[in-house]
Amino acid sequence: MMVKVGSRELEMNGPNLTELRSSNDILHDMAALQQRMVDDGYLLIRGFHDREQVLRARMTILEKMDRNGKIARDTLLEEGVMADGSKSIFMGGTNEDLPELLNVLNGEHVMRFFDDYLREHSLTYQYKWLRAVGKGDFTGAHYDIVYMGRGTQNVYTVWSPIGDVPLEMGGLAICLGSHRFEELKRSYGTKDSDRDAIGHYTDDPLVITEKFGGKWATTAFQAGDVLIFGMYLLHCSLENTTNQYRISVDARYQSANEKVDERWSGKKPRGHFK
Repeated sequence: MMVKVGSRELEMNGPNLTELRSSNDILHDMAALQQRMVDDGYLLIRGFHDREQVLRARMTILEKMDRNGKIARDTLLEEGVMADGSKSIFMGGTNEDLPELLNVLNGEHVMRFFDDYLREHSLTYQYKWLRAVGKGDFTGAHYDIVYMGRGTQNVYTVWSPIGDVPLEMGGLAICLGSHRFEELKRSYGTKDSDRDAIGHYTDDPLVITEKFGGKWATTAFQAGDVLIFGMYLLHCSLENTTNQYRISVDARYQSANEKVDERWSGKKPRGHFK
């Protein structure tokens, strides 16, 4: 099967693209999860969130989008079919009008996981990066540190698909081994998106592997799955080639005892600013 990764068409399980490894086999061994993060740079956990809770959150998001005329008429709301002329929608912020989503991202289950993983009290940024990605769109390859590097570097992204995301709908892909690309970490990884007016490193995933090595990996996701990774893991998304929105959210977690990036915390996070 050919899938669109960034600006390239790559063959799934071909020379440039492989399947992500699940960590469910070691889910109840925190030391093993910590070591796998060191080794692989990510944790794919199937069914981490309660599926029904995620699907309830999805419906409230779709209802909000429908009120704004973004869902095609005479279609099932849960399918999230794009209205004519609609494009991708970024809904980043505190999302206080979507309590069902916040129950997923701020709930006891996820906070307890990070308390245990970090071995100390954890917190989550109030700002959440909620997206409804439309047909033809994707996210270019980048390190998250470029966007949230003004606090501790020990921040973890949890990418959650809000609904089932087959390959053709454009889920996340990561570059295996990129958390060890020291040259790239010393150059691109020291940039600040606001200060340096910089964003994605590239839209072409092979630019990275041809220069630094590694291999890209992705999978089909289901509601409840998560991909967890640190600030220095190159990732991008597959292109959404369907007429349905791919709804997903990035949430960030870290120790409550370490410095927090001021742009994304507090009751009214300021977001990007110089």
